[in-house]
Amino acid sequence: MNLLLQATNSKLNAKIAVTGSKSETNRLLLLKALFPNITLANTSNSDDSEVMQMALSGNEEVVDIHHAGTAMRFLTAYFAVKEGREVVLTGSSRMQERPVKILVEALRQLGADISFLKEEGYPPIKIKGQKITQSKVTMAANVSSQYISALLLVAPKLESGIELTLEGEITSIPYIKMTLALLNDLDIQTSFEGNIIKVLPKHEVESKVMTVESDWSSASYFFSLAALSDEASISLTSYKQSSLQGDSALVSIYKEMGVETQFNDGTITLTKTKKFKNNDVTFDLNNTPDIAQTIVVTCLGLGIGCHLTGLHTLKIKETDRLEALRIELSKLGANISVTNDSLTLVATSEINSNIKIGTYNDHRMAMAFAPLALKVPIIIENADVVSKSYPDFWDDMEKLGYKVSDLVG
Repeated sequence: MNLLLQATNSKLNAKIAVTGSKSETNRLLLLKALFPNITLANTSNSDDSEVMQMALSGNEEVVDIHHAGTAMRFLTAYFAVKEGREVVLTGSSRMQERPVKILVEALRQLGADISFLKEEGYPPIKIKGQKITQSKVTMAANVSSQYISALLLVAPKLESGIELTLEGEITSIPYIKMTLALLNDLDIQTSFEGNIIKVLPKHEVESKVMTVESDWSSASYFFSLAALSDEASISLTSYKQSSLQGDSALVSIYKEMGVETQFNDGTITLTKTKKFKNNDVTFDLNNTPDIAQTIVVTCLGLGIGCHLTGLHTLKIKETDRLEALRIELSKLGANISVTNDSLTLVATSEINSNIKIGTYNDHRMAMAFAPLALKVPIIIENADVVSKSYPDFWDDMEKLGYKVSDLVG
């Protein structure tokens, strides 16, 4: 479906209950599959998490995870250590263009039996579950942190745990620390010193309820709305001030763009700073690349420029997000340039209206551009793609006073 978005009021006031973090949920779903006596609460209702849960609970010989990149990485490791289980792991046409070779080679170092069925280095892959007795493995550090987390999550069930050596500069450290913290919550011993991560084996854990924090990536769109509003008081539940999620960096990033964040008993309230002077901004997003789309759209709406770095992993997401941003922002009249790992936007006060924004089967493209309707009417193509991570997104936009109209064609 294509949606026309129009803002009826630039003064925003609402309380929104955001679904549980997809990142935390998918990690905990895998841990629950390994340790069934864990109980989970406030899990994500996203497509990705539903796909993950179905794959872990089913017995199919062919497991199709569609567009779910996290599921592809985590399930590759899970099925590799599932002794006696044999599966073909596949996904959408885009998923079959997203590399998985680095993870497969790391698992092969440990003794896993994985083969590529079409193009070398890419899904679909055939996995024959093995008893893994080796523990030492080396992997490039400047790749998706999901490769690293996939190994760490299955490590407790390995005979000797794991000792992972990372070569080079590490990407998305907060997501690695999230994985280790969840393991620690289950009394699984870990260490992360320099470029070496160790996880000790633990074949049983005590029964425990694990509550998923709400998703900070999903909160990013409300930070953008607050920044672009005339006035805002937007309350979001349920969030922790000492969050495991890297995207909680939104609090400090958006403070530079006029948004104050208050924590109060699990709720954050976003307010627009009065008499805030907008200036061009520069951010290194090496640890938080998923919020790059939201930030650059915010800057366009504020009429400021930005220079964002640390974005090399965006080229292997649901789409090449850097190129997608260049194309769609240019339609709106932006002067934007991209490299393999950076993005530069030149400040402009003019934004073209009623532009159709392509989403490239990428949920974050749809949601990142939505706040811009506070400035000009825009059309979001294939808007139902938001179900990948935030199925209630358009309903929540209406709670904030957006007029959301379904267009035919």
